[in-house]
Amino acid sequence: MKEAPVSKAMFLDEVDIVAVAGAGGNGCLSFRREKYIPHGGPDGGNGGRGGSVYVVADDSYNTLQHLAGKHHWKAQRGGHGEGKNCHGKNGRNVRILVPAGTIVYDAEHHLMLKDLAQSGDEIRVAAGGQGGRGNTAFKSSTNQAPRHAEPGESGQTRSLHLELKLIADAGLVGKPNAGKSTLISRMSAARPKIAAYPFTTLHPCLGIVEMSHYRRFVMADIPGLIEGAHAGHGLGDEFLRHVERTRVLVHVVDINPLEGDPAEDYRAIRNELKLYSQSLAAKREIVVANKMDLTGGDQALKRFEKKTGVRAVPISAVTGKGLEKLTDTIWKVLHEDE
Repeated sequence: MKEAPVSKAMFLDEVDIVAVAGAGGNGCLSFRREKYIPHGGPDGGNGGRGGSVYVVADDSYNTLQHLAGKHHWKAQRGGHGEGKNCHGKNGRNVRILVPAGTIVYDAEHHLMLKDLAQSGDEIRVAAGGQGGRGNTAFKSSTNQAPRHAEPGESGQTRSLHLELKLIADAGLVGKPNAGKSTLISRMSAARPKIAAYPFTTLHPCLGIVEMSHYRRFVMADIPGLIEGAHAGHGLGDEFLRHVERTRVLVHVVDINPLEGDPAEDYRAIRNELKLYSQSLAAKREIVVANKMDLTGGDQALKRFEKKTGVRAVPISAVTGKGLEKLTDTIWKVLHEDE
């Protein structure tokens, strides 16, 4: 069997960047110099505030790919104060747009700052520096001609780790070549790459499953699991990170593989889920016996259910048999608590 190379560089669901806020503008040291006013007082204006850096969830993006080529994001510094009590302009803010589902971490302190779960969610990750005060601010009854002005404060610099977790109602899990990509292409308008070798899917794929009576749910096809995935083998924890957000696991099993045992494949994936996260393993699960169109499918299904003690929904993603029942089952499980 031909194996495709596993390229983690193509799977950009996390990225490291540096946010640099603008420094505040300097305050101005100035005195009035006007005709017929020989002893003009101080008139130095304050510096403007430096621009801040924000990370904002936006529906225009579904990957962090657009951030890969730009490491530093720098906001504008504040304008300097001027004479005649003219204050400097505030620096322009920078807004880093990311997909909804992005978690923002302070990379230096390994601290989660915010989960940008919905479009429009935002967080200020680096605050602009305050502008310095001009000498007008220091005038007092005892100091009528202050000769002091403040420099602007430095803006905050912060190293960030951005991590994307897809938001989907149902997440397809299973070993490579279980037929997940074919399944989501039949159930939705998603068109993932499909081929007969492991790791065809190198990045997540979302599809909207449309049903009668204006019902719909979002399904995610995410790279297949192998043993050791929880420790980063294969596409490993890059896959498991996305599954955490799904409400229901749809566990696709190749019921008639060319090699191996479907029951052992099922147990192996369940074990990886448990090793990664007990809460992930505890999610509601629908087991799907795929490739029932192949010879011996009925007998293979009986053996699988006897060995595992699990009832499976029999389907053929290729022919479409059983997909209506599967869709209804997923919908019922998603809404059984309502």
